[in-house]
Amino acid sequence: MTGSQGPVLSRRALIGTGLGVGAAVLTAAGAGTAGAAESPSGAGHGSSQRRAHAFLAAAMDAYPEHGPIRLAQSYTDQAGLFSTAFTYDNALTILAHLASRTQDGRSRAVALGDALLHAQTHDPGHDDGRLRQAYNVGPYTFYDGTPQPDGFVRADGTANVGTQFGFTGTAVGDMAWAAIALGALARRTGKRRFLTGAVRAGEWIARVGHTEEPLGGYKFGVNGADEKLPFTSTEHNTDLIALFGQLARLTGDGVWWERRARAEAFVKRMWEPAGGFFYTGTNDGVTVNTSPIPEDTQTWTHLALDSPAHARSLDWAATRLAVLDTADRPNSTVPAGQSYEGVTFSSASLLANEDAPIAAGQPKPDRHGVWFEGTAHLALALRDRHAPGDEARARRLLASVERAQERLGGGQTIGGRTLAARSGVVSASSPLDTGFGFGYYPYRHTGATAWYVLAAARANPLRV
Repeated sequence: MTGSQGPVLSRRALIGTGLGVGAAVLTAAGAGTAGAAESPSGAGHGSSQRRAHAFLAAAMDAYPEHGPIRLAQSYTDQAGLFSTAFTYDNALTILAHLASRTQDGRSRAVALGDALLHAQTHDPGHDDGRLRQAYNVGPYTFYDGTPQPDGFVRADGTANVGTQFGFTGTAVGDMAWAAIALGALARRTGKRRFLTGAVRAGEWIARVGHTEEPLGGYKFGVNGADEKLPFTSTEHNTDLIALFGQLARLTGDGVWWERRARAEAFVKRMWEPAGGFFYTGTNDGVTVNTSPIPEDTQTWTHLALDSPAHARSLDWAATRLAVLDTADRPNSTVPAGQSYEGVTFSSASLLANEDAPIAAGQPKPDRHGVWFEGTAHLALALRDRHAPGDEARARRLLASVERAQERLGGGQTIGGRTLAARSGVVSASSPLDTGFGFGYYPYRHTGATAWYVLAAARANPLRV
């Protein structure tokens, strides 16, 4: 699906562009019915968080025979991405572990941070501070019969980049989130290596992403051939508001405030005052793309800016992207008797063609499929804004996510190992079309689970 001026890729759109033969297996499956819904407060809420942390730990520990330097597998095996570990998901997992305020959480966060540093300093083709979109963390045989025998660290010491699916590019948003996580580790541990890695990532972004185009900001990044991509993303620049502000505080170097101001100016240029929302970005640095309108540009902007003048974006997301997925919908994969409320990915998701697959070999989308990662974004942002009614709405959204952890994705595995019951949040209640060229499906996902943990813990990763 394309916007009115052509497609603007979000950070996640790269996930959909390199699937190749593997896309055929990304079908909806695995809904369980174990247990009753838990309360979004008190002991039940704490139990849900503990089980979420257990899932994140299992995703990190899936391949013990391949050494201690490791990242967490992003999705369960049933998603068809094998041992793929997305950089963005691992950055979120670090932040979720730190939010636990436990020794185990801190130790796991440090280990994942050191793995990102290893990837940064042992890239097979570059020595400039970049991280790739994703890595392999365990062995598998690809769909064409080609074996992938290595863990995260190859025999020659290099990081095992996810070439099989084409996850070899570097997006500014992925880099920003990794650096935000490394900066958080620097603050919590006092270890200079984490700040060094965050600064290297920030310098790569400033060098590669800087543009003098009329709308300004920082560009999307590079593809696997190291060619610069023409898009500029509101989401990415929102990430940079958080990162550059954090680096300014951690280093004392005023250049980061200047860079933050550049990213912030771009984001505010994407504001639509008549509708009370942010547009997704620009294809050419000149013309604002007006469709589709994604959820995260509404919620992350609040989490990063805390701007009363733009706080209406949360109301836009909560109302204009609201969905209720029930079993009686034609393409829903929700089991009979269950329903889930939340938000979908973008305005285009609500207009998806329900009579055709999301992509070749994939299932038909449910226009009312709940995107649980975005639902957690919104819950956290509402808690952060704390206007009348915000906390009640946030609790209702979190209760929906917790029901999904209870009931959806049963029987799924990571690294061939069965997961503990009722642990981990699926990325979507039913297959949904993002409108950006890829879909989300009901597979347990570290990113969705980590955002749930952050929302439940009231931990805003985009503001220090």
